[in-house]
Amino acid sequence: MSDDLHALETWAGALLAKLQPAQRRAINHKVAIDLRRSQAQRIKAQQGPDGTAYPARKRRKEFKEKNGRIKRQKAAMFAKIRTAKHLKVKATGDQIEVGFFGWVARVARVHQFGQQDRVSKNGHIYKYPERPLLGMRNADRTSIRESLLGS
Repeated sequence: MSDDLHALETWAGALLAKLQPAQRRAINHKVAIDLRRSQAQRIKAQQGPDGTAYPARKRRKEFKEKNGRIKRQKAAMFAKIRTAKHLKVKATGDQIEVGFFGWVARVARVHQFGQQDRVSKNGHIYKYPERPLLGMRNADRTSIRESLLGS
């Protein structure tokens, strides 16, 4: 995967070197927005970059369905973290960054690499299963190429 990404970087770098800095920034920003959109859609579908499904959430006791009660709608995993407010884009003439910053980055890192963290401020420590939030797919590489060629 790293070799393929390096080849894309080399190809795109030669193409972008011919443009003015303002044009490069505009194109990089458009590519970054498209990449963020595809990452958010993949997170919403709860799939890793390789297409495998995320491990299921641990079932909580208080959300068991009981007879005679209104059933609570199941909350989507990572519903807020995939929004543009948290999944940030930084694009300059030379590089593109799509990722999480600040406290959201810590939460994302715990899930990305399957680390241990506290469930709540003073709660129990839990080892979260690995749920890769960010990563490149072949579709993302194709999208970047098409975006660059269309510009």
